[in-house]
Amino acid sequence: MTDDAAARLADERSRVAVQVAELADELQTVIAASEGEALDDEHDPDGSTVGFERARVAALLDAARRRLAGLDEAAARVEAGAYGVCAVCGEPIGAERLAARPDATECVNCAGGGGAGAERLSAPRAGRPRTPGSRSGQ
Repeated sequence: MTDDAAARLADERSRVAVQVAELADELQTVIAASEGEALDDEHDPDGSTVGFERARVAALLDAARRRLAGLDEAAARVEAGAYGVCAVCGEPIGAERLAARPDATECVNCAGGGGAGAERLSAPRAGRPRTPGSRSGQ
């Protein structure tokens, strides 16, 4: 599994690294386009559009950089022999989850709030009544 996982992570990392580079270029283009212009977001009809676009691209770039860091951490877990093991409960992370999120650190159950703290499932959530067949009555 480690060779296959390492290859999948490397492929995903390459894809995300390209995305980071493209978004960084796009952000620089947006910044450069707005330089030298006195944009008044409140009164200039284009001002809010430029500000929105800059914030949008910056947020996408931040998310892509975080994803890249997560993939690097996952590659380190492969090397350490800890890839595919839930950081919360220690159980294996399902193959389907790793296929969808190769950088996942938690199994589906723990990511959803139920894992090692399964007792959390037995307590009703605020504003949500218990329903027949819920785990709380089992």
